[in-house]
Amino acid sequence: LLLAIPVFAELPSDIYQSVLRVEVATQVPDYETPWSAGRFSGGIGTGFIIGPNKILTNAHVVSNARRVLITVYGSPKKYTAKVEFIAHDCDLALLSIEDFKDLEKLPAFQFGDVPSLESQVRVIGYPVGGERLSVTRGVVSRIDFQPYSHSRADSHLVVQIDAAINPGNSGGPVVQDGKVVGVAFQGLRQADNTGYIIPTPVINRFLKDIEDGQYDQYADLGVSEFALHNPAMRKAFGLPNDGKGVLITNVVPTSSSDGILKPGDILMSLDGQVVDSAGMINIGGENLNLNEIVERKFAGDKVAVRYLRAGVANEVDVILKPLQWSRMYAIQYEKSPRYQVFAGLVFQPLDTNLFATAKFEDITLRRLYGDYVPKGLFEKHKDIVVLTRVESDPVTSQLSDFTGFAVDKINGVEVRDLAQAHELLYPKVAPEFFVIELFGADRPVVIPSAKVAEANDRVMKNYDIDQLQNLQD
Repeated sequence: LLLAIPVFAELPSDIYQSVLRVEVATQVPDYETPWSAGRFSGGIGTGFIIGPNKILTNAHVVSNARRVLITVYGSPKKYTAKVEFIAHDCDLALLSIEDFKDLEKLPAFQFGDVPSLESQVRVIGYPVGGERLSVTRGVVSRIDFQPYSHSRADSHLVVQIDAAINPGNSGGPVVQDGKVVGVAFQGLRQADNTGYIIPTPVINRFLKDIEDGQYDQYADLGVSEFALHNPAMRKAFGLPNDGKGVLITNVVPTSSSDGILKPGDILMSLDGQVVDSAGMINIGGENLNLNEIVERKFAGDKVAVRYLRAGVANEVDVILKPLQWSRMYAIQYEKSPRYQVFAGLVFQPLDTNLFATAKFEDITLRRLYGDYVPKGLFEKHKDIVVLTRVESDPVTSQLSDFTGFAVDKINGVEVRDLAQAHELLYPKVAPEFFVIELFGADRPVVIPSAKVAEANDRVMKNYDIDQLQNLQD
C-alpha cells in the first residue's frame, strides 16, 4: 500500500519523515576461496529515529556493509551513515549520520509495551514493490520465543502478526497507540501474510547494553532441558504428576551453571517463577520459554534457581555470564575468513559460515561440530581445523580425497587451533616430511618439506592468492 492515506490520528504529522530508507552496499566474505575479497551486493531496508542522531534498524540490513546511505521521506538527498553498534544475536543495529543537522528537528519515536493478542499494529517501511513509504496493518496473533533467522543460532521473544514482512520492511517501526511496540524483522515463507517483529523487551535490552559504549551480547544459563510430560518418567524421578519441573540433560563446561547444576537435576523455578513440565514460565500473563528470565538480564546479574537433586530441594543464586564459545553455531559477519595455505592444502577453522558453504559429509567432522559446545571441546581445541581444499599441484596430485576431514595431529603434535597449526607447518627447523593426521582418514597426508616453497609459489600464482594465510578475524 503506497502512502496516499490519512495520517494516523495518534501520530505527529511529520513522523513519517522519521522513518528512513536505508540503502546498503555490502561485501560478503567467500569461505570457499577465503583469500578472495568476496562478492559485492546491496539491498534496501528501513530505519527510524529514536533520539538525537540515533537510528534503529535491523542488524541484517547493515551486515557486512561497505557503504550505508540514508534517505528521508520526500527528499532526494542521500546522507552517509555509519554503524555505531550492531548485535547479530538479536538482529538490531544503531546507526548515526555524519551530518545530522538537517534531521535534528524531526520527531523521535517513543517505545511502548509488548502489544496484547488480537490488538492491531501498523508496520511502516520501504518494502519491495515501490520507492515510496508503505503502511500496512496487522493483528497480533502470537507471542512466542522463537529462533532469529539472522544468526541461525539465537532465540528470543517475538511477536507474530498477520501482515507480511517483506524485504525492505526490515528495520521499520511497528506502531500502536502512537508508540513503537516492535521492529519488523522477518517473515514466514511457508505462510502468507505472516510476519514477525522484535518486541520492546529485546529492543530495550539492546539499548541498555550499549550504554557503556560496547555491545556485550547475551548471558546464558548454560543448560539443556528436557520436558517431563511422561507420567512414568515423572514417577521414576519421584515427582508428582502436577505438570511442574523439567529435567536438566546437559550442563555446558565453563558456563554459568557449571559446578552448580548437574544432568539429572530437576529445574523447578527461576527467580521465583515456576517452571512447568514443558520448560515454560509465566511472564505478564504469557507462557514463555524459561530462558526469557535469563534473556532480560546481563552478565554479572544473578538468577535464583530452585532445583531438585535426588528428591532434595535446593536453592542457589547463579551468576550469569556469556557463553562465548556458542558463537561457533552462529553465522559471523564483518569478519574475514581465517585460513592457512600450505603447498596447495587449505586449512580453515570450523564454524557455521564454513559449514554452510562446504556442506561437510564426514561423520566425524559433523560430530566434532555438534559436540563443540555441549561437550566442552573448546576447552582443548580453540579451533577445529579442517582441510577444506586441495589445490591442484604436483605435490598434491593424489590428495583430493582428503578434503573435508578435521586435522588431528601435525608431526605427532595435537592441533589446538589454526595459529598453532601455522607454527607446526612453518617451524624454524623443518623436518624431512610434514605428516598430517586427519580424523577418520585411512592414512596421513605426507608432504616433503623440500617441495613446500616451490609448491607455495606455484599455487599463489596459479590461484591468484595474495597471502598464504590469514590467522586473525
